[in-house]
Amino acid sequence: MKIARFSHNDGIRYGILDGDEIVVLDGDPMFAGYETTGERVRLGDVALLAPVIPRSKVVCVGKNYHDHAAEMGGVAPEEPLLFLKPNTAVIGTGDTIVRPAISERTEHEGELVAVIGRIAKNVRAEDALDYVFGYTVGNDVTARDLQRKDGQWTRGKGFDTFCPLGPVIETEFDPDAARIETRVNGEVRQEAPLTDMIHSVADIIAYASAVFTLLPGDVIMTGTPAGVGEIVAGDVVEVEVTGIGTLRNPVRDAAPVR
Repeated sequence: MKIARFSHNDGIRYGILDGDEIVVLDGDPMFAGYETTGERVRLGDVALLAPVIPRSKVVCVGKNYHDHAAEMGGVAPEEPLLFLKPNTAVIGTGDTIVRPAISERTEHEGELVAVIGRIAKNVRAEDALDYVFGYTVGNDVTARDLQRKDGQWTRGKGFDTFCPLGPVIETEFDPDAARIETRVNGEVRQEAPLTDMIHSVADIIAYASAVFTLLPGDVIMTGTPAGVGEIVAGDVVEVEVTGIGTLRNPVRDAAPVR
């Protein structure tokens, strides 16, 4: 089932996609369940928002595909390489990625994203998927020059608009049966089966939950395949995961600082 978070008539609501309509829910299904209001709205009459705003953190995994680790100039890590993005970086499909004025190179990184649905601490890998509410699509936008300059990744990956998520959360999804593709202006830049991930979603959740408590609404970006590349003002970036949908974001430059 595909869960949407959307704006309609000046309100923010949740619903279940049903063809070209949305069945409106009484509240956030992660906390309020799936009781409906009896309303339906046309998909074309709403603005889709980021399907989740993480309550505490965006957990990311670096170099989780062998080919991407190689293109970044290193070997794949034996354990998941974790870093965090602030939740202020989150935007939804259709929102604009803003290239910061202090960076000379901004890049796309299309990723599968797991949405945590239950409090998770020290969970076992064999139980980890029980803590997943569903999956969405993400783009780990990166100011590559700042990432390399700083020697750590917080600034280069933490700018506002650097975590597009969407378009929906799919609650019935099998990563082993899906592919990811990133396109810029219609040109394919990244393409891989999700089975190419070095560390599985379950292993990442188990590893991360041993470090910090995962809360409902936290998201885990599971890494990007090879083919990351520059995006510039005027570009349109699309990240598609089969079975979930396409996350689409235009790109512009930030206004110059005066």
